[in-house]
Amino acid sequence: MTAAETGRTLRTNRSAVAHWISGTPPAPTTVPVIVEALCRLLGRSLSAAEIGLAQLASDDLISWDADTLAALGELGRRDLDVERRQALAVAAYSLQALALPGDRWWAHRAEKSAHPSGANGRRVGRGDLEAVREMVAAFSRIDQRHGGGHARTAVVQYLITDVSNYLHGRFIDDHVRNDMFSAASELAYLAGWTAFDNSEHAVAQRYFVSALKLAAEANNPPTAGHALRGMAYQAVDLGHGAQAVGLIEAAMEGKRYSLASSRERSMFGAQLARSQAAAGRHKAAAAALARAESDLASDRSRTEEPGRLFIFGEADLTFQRAYTLRDFGDLHGAAREFRRSVRIRNSTAFARVHVVTLGELASLQVRQGAVEEACATWSRALDAMDGIQSARTRRVASDMRQALSPLRRRGIRAVAQLDNRAAAYLRDSV
Repeated sequence: MTAAETGRTLRTNRSAVAHWISGTPPAPTTVPVIVEALCRLLGRSLSAAEIGLAQLASDDLISWDADTLAALGELGRRDLDVERRQALAVAAYSLQALALPGDRWWAHRAEKSAHPSGANGRRVGRGDLEAVREMVAAFSRIDQRHGGGHARTAVVQYLITDVSNYLHGRFIDDHVRNDMFSAASELAYLAGWTAFDNSEHAVAQRYFVSALKLAAEANNPPTAGHALRGMAYQAVDLGHGAQAVGLIEAAMEGKRYSLASSRERSMFGAQLARSQAAAGRHKAAAAALARAESDLASDRSRTEEPGRLFIFGEADLTFQRAYTLRDFGDLHGAAREFRRSVRIRNSTAFARVHVVTLGELASLQVRQGAVEEACATWSRALDAMDGIQSARTRRVASDMRQALSPLRRRGIRAVAQLDNRAAAYLRDSV
């Protein structure tokens, strides 16, 4: 929700706000409006509890205190239902949901792992767990190659049917139970990531919250940190740098960082650097970047790593370094790092981020006056867009057309051809 949209919503609900200020409790449906408006006004995350409205908060899909499995199931059902999905799609991305719960909440969720409630479902063993892990890995690779528009529905369907049945089942032991909840967390994260890639930000946020809750109930701190990293990535992409810093700093607290592999630590540190840079904290960003580089260089190859970390390596650290330098104002350095990330990345397995990187590089080249070089880079991006369904790659194409707009009137053939290709991609990828 933009500031303008928040203002309009507040004006529409001004009577509820006025009654609340005067001491009359607002209707539950207006609580998110009031909290969100205060978040925007104060420029920081708030929860309904902090302003005394916790009991009236109505969105159980994003509530920290709602039952994890019930909220996840309802979210998935709404997401898959054509009519109900429309209402979910127009919901606002919420800054109030970025106010993380306190230590007591984490302790309570960990207790569920230590003393799981009884279940009457099917017997769940390690073979079931391995099947879920294989499906998560397969869906993750499809997302990286073809974008969030491919298989998103299949991810959600699998999450709220097969995986949900496992989560309600009778586990052979607590280890399998916690590992299954961790795998479900990674799948909920992927559901959020595909929604984020489709620019369905309110939906994505709700899946990320579910992923964090599942990881907490699995008592798996690094997986919880991974969910927080996704929330931070989304926040900084939407322009909320300060909130992103808070989220990724939480991912790097205590066991979420100390129990993570060196590569996951590096992923967290790279995200912290980008978030700090977006918030204008250049010194802190430089320190975070150095820490991320050190973590990735650490020789801990014998440590078993979660499968989710296949997405992160030197190319991705370089990618985040480029964003950090860009926000420092070092356009030359940022272009150099984007160029290096393109060069060292597997552009087939990671086609979507390859396109995004080329788009960022071309935008910097235009800003530096290298129009011909930018056109060549954008042409490479269009070549790589084949088979990708992603709002972020569509944004590359639309940014390309906007940047080329002043040049189209000059009748330059290469520019006209590039513009026509971008227009065709935008038309055909909807």
